Amino acid sequence: MRDHDLPALERRSRGKSRFDDDEPQFLKRGRPTEPLADPDSEPDPDTGERWSSWDDAVHGPQPYPTWLVTELAAKDTELGVLKTGKEADVHLVRRAVPDTDRSCLLAVKRYRDPEHRLFHRDAGYLEGRRVRRSRENRAMAGRTAFGRQMIAGQWAAAEFAALSRLWEIGAGHDRIAVPYPVQVRGTELMLEFVGDAESGEAAPRLAQLRPDPTELRDLWAQLVEALRVLARAGYAHGDLSPYNLLVHQGRLVVIDLPQVVDVVANPQGPEFLARDVRVVGAWFAARGLPAEQVDPGLLTRELLHEAGLR
Repeated sequence: MRDHDLPALERRSRGKSRFDDDEPQFLKRGRPTEPLADPDSEPDPDTGERWSSWDDAVHGPQPYPTWLVTELAAKDTELGVLKTGKEADVHLVRRAVPDTDRSCLLAVKRYRDPEHRLFHRDAGYLEGRRVRRSRENRAMAGRTAFGRQMIAGQWAAAEFAALSRLWEIGAGHDRIAVPYPVQVRGTELMLEFVGDAESGEAAPRLAQLRPDPTELRDLWAQLVEALRVLARAGYAHGDLSPYNLLVHQGRLVVIDLPQVVDVVANPQGPEFLARDVRVVGAWFAARGLPAEQVDPGLLTRELLHEAGLR
């Protein structure tokens, strides 16, 4: 996939299900988190803190947001689980510099190790993605233990690369909202937390809301523009649904892009794009948006044109 050739990173842990990750669970405080693969990064048993992993990770696009803590003296504190799923868990972490007021909340997505089930239909999503060495390609094709780990790493790398690209495209243009990709390290992806920074409550998914007609039209307009930007960048989300769209302070935020599809390089790219449009269009139509405004065929043709395919 374009722009997704990232260097091999140190292994971490954690992976996805039918609608993004099942079980939307918002910050179950007190629930123990699973240990990290790197014993040197395990939280202190008394404080729950560990040193920030910023210094040995691949970082998000510059300039870094002003809210982001990048100091090497920072520590990360596990606060709980935001969401669990069959192949990935999302944790809430506070990164702070001790004895200062410098801190930020991060959503940390940990893909599961090779012992856990990987993405359903992963072969279809992986078409068009290649790694440089034939050994890795053979292992991925054969679904060996090493190959499964490579695939898990590709999900994290692909999501990080796509979010980085979309962040750069959208910066300053107010055209597409995605979480800022803070860093990626192995199969652990750190993202901007989208929600209430005071309470630690994540922004609701679109599927949880019952917008009035005015809000519904506005959210649809935001979604269509986001899909246009994705298409111009050569992407289809690949698994778009009301469950992986957040609404924060009236703004639609696109999340969960590990299965992002290169519309041009993947032979099934147009089908993935068409399915994205059908799924979200059906949700908006069921909530009362007039059928003439939610024509999946018309929008799919427009997006394919934006991607340079028709």
